[in-house]
Amino acid sequence: MTKARLLRLSVVLVSIFMILLIIVYWDNVGTAHFYLHMSFSRPRSPGAIPGITAGEDWEALPDVDEFLAKLLSSSLRQNNSTPRKTEQLLVQGSNKPVVSNLEEKVRGYDWSTHKDRNSLDQEKLQVERQRTLREFCANSSFTFPTKERSFDDIPNYELNHLIVDDRHGIIYCYVPKVACTNWKRVMIVLSESLLDQGVPYRNPLDIPREHVHNTSTHLTFNKFWRRYGKFSRHLMKIKLKKYTKFLFVRDPFVRLISAFRSKFELENEEFYRRFAIPMLKLYSNHTNLPTSVSEAFGAGLKVSFSDFIQYLLDPRTEKMTPFNEHWRQIYRLCHPCQIDYDFIGKLETLDEDAAYLLQLLKVDRLLRFPPSYRNRTASSWEDNWFAKIPLAWRQQLYKLYEADFVLFGYPKPENLLKD
Repeated sequence: MTKARLLRLSVVLVSIFMILLIIVYWDNVGTAHFYLHMSFSRPRSPGAIPGITAGEDWEALPDVDEFLAKLLSSSLRQNNSTPRKTEQLLVQGSNKPVVSNLEEKVRGYDWSTHKDRNSLDQEKLQVERQRTLREFCANSSFTFPTKERSFDDIPNYELNHLIVDDRHGIIYCYVPKVACTNWKRVMIVLSESLLDQGVPYRNPLDIPREHVHNTSTHLTFNKFWRRYGKFSRHLMKIKLKKYTKFLFVRDPFVRLISAFRSKFELENEEFYRRFAIPMLKLYSNHTNLPTSVSEAFGAGLKVSFSDFIQYLLDPRTEKMTPFNEHWRQIYRLCHPCQIDYDFIGKLETLDEDAAYLLQLLKVDRLLRFPPSYRNRTASSWEDNWFAKIPLAWRQQLYKLYEADFVLFGYPKPENLLKD
């Protein structure tokens, strides 16, 4: 009798555990809008996205992963039977937005069309970019910090740049100063994570910039632990296997110039207090600095590009706090040797890459990628910006960002590294 009771009790407890697990997993993952690029939901041909091989996704999954994957599959089949009324075709000729942000006012948008540009052979380009990345990740003679660690070794707080769209099965690693504002806008439209008077945004440029960069707007990998506890890494791995993962990169030195222009040449209260004041004190010997950026700019007190480079090279900088995301190396933001990206876009070919990516994701009828800034920092500016930077500093700076140059196929700037 006792054994029978124990057996019944164990069955009840196991059932309760399974129900709780389903409830936890269902939270914000198995919603009515859950939509994935998966082999069991919407098959894609092996050539649809370079680097993806059909049939290899489910190999060697651990037991827990396999269970969660099956659960994911069953929830998907239920949700695919529900019509997706919210996805509407792109409304042609939408109005240009009212620009309210200082940086967007200063730089403006390039509304000219680019239909006459020579189209790139995008598929070959993607194959080449991915080959370069994988070869150097596998090359034992090429080393840089964190290269050898596994995905499980990456702390949760370092996964905060991976934005997840469960509706379309997309993971985007955003890199500041690489069109990330507009790509975040695209992710908001696709995931419907932000509403305007109860209605999801349809036009990316309608989304105010302050909402775009609000961390609560996006579902990122670093939030998984709070939602799913010890199952968070299993879920991340399943999504990394099944979802389309992309990032956009930029010439590392040009990205630094862009970050400097944005954060120190325009009035930015936060960056003035957090970074400009210490830089002016340490590298320009200023004391008794104004407490507000407007006062400082009025008195002609601005961080120079030389101050900024000294700050980056100063070994004390990262002993106090990690680099800010606007100048942190891309390999530290997106972990390209631990995450196998399906698409690598570049700012230098942004218009072509963005159009091709939206086609691959099959969302090009839902939205357009917003236009580029007119006044975008160009690679041709490098010589002028680095002209007054000592050669030894330029060489040290290259070593600091060498991994980004090499992994993403940017040529070594020999003209800046020699007399």
